[in-house]
Amino acid sequence: MADFDYDVLVIGAGPGGYVAAIRAAQLGLKTACAESRETLGGTCLNVGCIPSKALLHASELYDEAANGALAKLGVKIDKMSLDLPTLQGQRVDAVKGLTGGIEYLFKKNKVTWLKGLATFTGANTVEVNGEKVTAKNIVIATGSSVAPLPGVAVDNAGGKIVDSTGALELDKVPDHLVVVGGGVIGLELGSVWKRLGAKVTVVEYLDQILPGMDGEVRKEANKIFKKQGFEYKLGTKVTGAEVGKKGVTLTVEPAAGGDAEKIEADVVLVSIGRRPNTEGLGLDKIGLELNARGQIETDHEFGTKVPGVWAIGDVIPGPMLAHKAEDEGIAVAENIAGLTGIVNHDVIPSVVYTKPEIAGVGLTEEAAKERGAIKVGKFPMLANSRAKTNHEPDGFVKIIADAETDKVLGVWIIATVAGTMIAQAAQAMEFGASSEDIAYTCHAHPTHSEAIKEAAMAVRGKPIHM
Repeated sequence: MADFDYDVLVIGAGPGGYVAAIRAAQLGLKTACAESRETLGGTCLNVGCIPSKALLHASELYDEAANGALAKLGVKIDKMSLDLPTLQGQRVDAVKGLTGGIEYLFKKNKVTWLKGLATFTGANTVEVNGEKVTAKNIVIATGSSVAPLPGVAVDNAGGKIVDSTGALELDKVPDHLVVVGGGVIGLELGSVWKRLGAKVTVVEYLDQILPGMDGEVRKEANKIFKKQGFEYKLGTKVTGAEVGKKGVTLTVEPAAGGDAEKIEADVVLVSIGRRPNTEGLGLDKIGLELNARGQIETDHEFGTKVPGVWAIGDVIPGPMLAHKAEDEGIAVAENIAGLTGIVNHDVIPSVVYTKPEIAGVGLTEEAAKERGAIKVGKFPMLANSRAKTNHEPDGFVKIIADAETDKVLGVWIIATVAGTMIAQAAQAMEFGASSEDIAYTCHAHPTHSEAIKEAAMAVRGKPIHM
């Protein structure tokens, strides 16, 4: 057998890649990870999940202080102001701490960081910064980047038409922010600048926000954000953008056809989705073609059709979520090591970190109905003692169960801590729980999670506090 430089080479150090590299090293495999970015952690840690949460948290606190929520609790603030440089500084610190943490984990686990973009020259060979590197197994974990919108050119440095990266780094609060795309990222970043004082308009091609989520959740979220001051233009497409000295003039028209109109904005955030990063990998050199959506197809073990080449995360089919990539990173490392690495793609939670948070796992009510008879239990947060005490009445928990077997098929939550609550639902579904199992599990009082128990009881028609 030929000698290789490494047992495993991972291309990309995002949540999928760095986790795959660490797990492979833990399993005794000589491992390297190629990353072209200056820091480890990929989009998620550098310009995605982590920095956006830093801004979301800080902007929530500012909003509570500025708009009277704290005064209702007896916390009076006579004078306050926004210090945006400090607010942005704590975002940078959070990123620095976590990306540095991964570098430490690489050293601790003896993972070699190859700095540069890896390009295939053969099935077991890549070139990184002009150097040839060989590996018995190569894992593609290059993630995704922002999908472009035709006719609307993003220029983050200019600060007028930005993508999610540019929207994190604005140095002043825009008077009017137009978000193109009513999905997760647009609503989260729109929330940040809305709380800090911007007028926010969301332009969405579909007739409702949050595509892919449960229909009832989408409608309720729409109502809640409207109440918070978001303006919507649904069923609307953007056909052009003109950058002027002061801002941007957007041209929009009804998606179904009709008269065009202009919208004036200080800043436009283009947030219409993401696309897999496969350019520059040299996939043609190893005979690996992409599917119609630009993704790499894999088998159940994350192997591609090329022996010794594997792929995980945003470059393969499935939701583009950091935690999906992490689970796949562990599974692919275990499969390479001869163990059994499995990811249950039916139980991958998704969360929108707005206020309140929105979370779901499993099937939507619409999808569940297509498969057969179901029972649905709902419980409003307004009737939950902890939410009521905390002045957090918005939202509900909804549990969808099979009418015959009572097996839980999906759980959808709108609540201030929905992202934390959904973990219980995912775990219950992983164990094949029935709604009765959840209903008869003791939940601590007073907690938001009691609403999950009550919704489970409602599946069988008997919540206590309603």
